[in-house]
Amino acid sequence: MKNTIFKGSAVAIVTPMNDDFSINYDSLGELIDFQIENHTDAIVICGTTGESSTMTDEEHLECIKFAVKKTAGRVPVIAGTGSNDTRYAIKLSKEAQEVGADGLLLVTPYYNKATQKGLVMHFTAIADAVDIPIILYNIPGRTGVNMDVATIKELSEHKNICAVKEASGNISYAAKLIAQCGDNIDVYSGNDDMIVPLMSLGGKGVISVASHVIPKQVHDMVQYCLDNNFAQATKLQLEYLDICTNLFLEVNPIPVKEALNMMGIKAGPCRMPLCSMTDEHREILRKTLEKHGLIK
Repeated sequence: MKNTIFKGSAVAIVTPMNDDFSINYDSLGELIDFQIENHTDAIVICGTTGESSTMTDEEHLECIKFAVKKTAGRVPVIAGTGSNDTRYAIKLSKEAQEVGADGLLLVTPYYNKATQKGLVMHFTAIADAVDIPIILYNIPGRTGVNMDVATIKELSEHKNICAVKEASGNISYAAKLIAQCGDNIDVYSGNDDMIVPLMSLGGKGVISVASHVIPKQVHDMVQYCLDNNFAQATKLQLEYLDICTNLFLEVNPIPVKEALNMMGIKAGPCRMPLCSMTDEHREILRKTLEKHGLIK
């Protein structure tokens, strides 16, 4: 069995922005501390929620370096270094390793897509180029590509490919993935509304958006699952289901940044082409946060 990168709840952390859309590192540091103080088990930097697709190379690497320094070994730092260009993904992954990332999150290639054979070649090339563990990221709703279970099983034979962030929303697929790969690969939920169902099948945790606003509750939900107390985990899953749902009223990370701003945490705006929420959705989100006592 391979080493597990983390068990529990990781936050796919936002990248706070100033009003001029530059990165607000002071706020990022405060948010990292807030997460760790509330028992979040790992920080995922420069993922989808972190708006990595709008970052320059310099910003991408600087954010990873900052997160590594700020966490100071308190929890693992997992760097998003995926790309639809294999050579570029290798370059980013090597740089992330050099600045101290504990692991990598690699999304399936998007837009140009790939065959299943191409996916094996892509991820194998990256895994051969680094010496730190890799989490594959399956999110067909964003990339237009779904990884076959057989593809992940083949990739799980690589010593550096240790886990999958599964965000297809298909619990049958997740069950087959865990059944066929067994202990050769860890599976994390990529959907906050499916934490308990996926972990009941043997998942190791979640890479979460909801953890931004309810970090302790998400951690506790996952810990209950790890402790085989699914009754308590289910209570939390259902209690906070509206938060998990309404943080996706619009394209992520628009709602979660809005929620953080409402809570007094300076997340700032999203970079275009992402834009501010509609008034109707903002009001739904505000009422959800009020209901749970997160704002007044």
